Amino acid sequence: MPYRVIPVTSFMQNCTLVWCPETRQAALIDPGGDADRLLDAVAAQGLTLERILLTHGHLDHVGASAELVARTGVPIEGPQREDAFWLEGLQGQVQMFGFPPCASFTPDRWLEQGDTVQVGAQTLQVLHCPGHTPGHVVFHHVQEQWVQVGDVLFQDSVGRSDFPRGNHAELLRSIHDKLLPLGDAVEVIPGHGPTTTLGRERRHNPFLR
Repeated sequence: MPYRVIPVTSFMQNCTLVWCPETRQAALIDPGGDADRLLDAVAAQGLTLERILLTHGHLDHVGASAELVARTGVPIEGPQREDAFWLEGLQGQVQMFGFPPCASFTPDRWLEQGDTVQVGAQTLQVLHCPGHTPGHVVFHHVQEQWVQVGDVLFQDSVGRSDFPRGNHAELLRSIHDKLLPLGDAVEVIPGHGPTTTLGRERRHNPFLR
């Protein structure tokens, strides 16, 4: 299942365009902003946008979602429902961080541990990984061994837990109990910064020792 990382907004958030090579249907994971740029990327690959997938409710990960829905009519899936308060409070986040205005929204489908989502003929496994936010989820493509982790795990670091309802101990449990067992070879696509692997982070990430 191919993917392309597209950094968006002043926060350089990694929106990930993923697609099914058979059907050419695509999803945008965490479209935090720059809707025109994201739609141009979809068109440049000759794809049809099928859905939006969200790892969590922070503005830099969801900011373009409502605009993309208005322009394309696609559904939004994710995050887990414990992040509803973040989505309901988007206007406060806009004011806090000085982002362009964006509309609040409710996803068409909340996701839970063990759910799957379809992108064309491809399947992504959903893991609920709270800690950075209480409703954070990640998306795992089993066959090609990659996982889009949002702000749970980064190269040599982990997500912040000092936001409302963040929990550092819970974040580390999510990484140790749900991510690392996926295997050292699995590629990690984080919400910010370069890709890495679970094996590299298990061996070198100072937060995981």
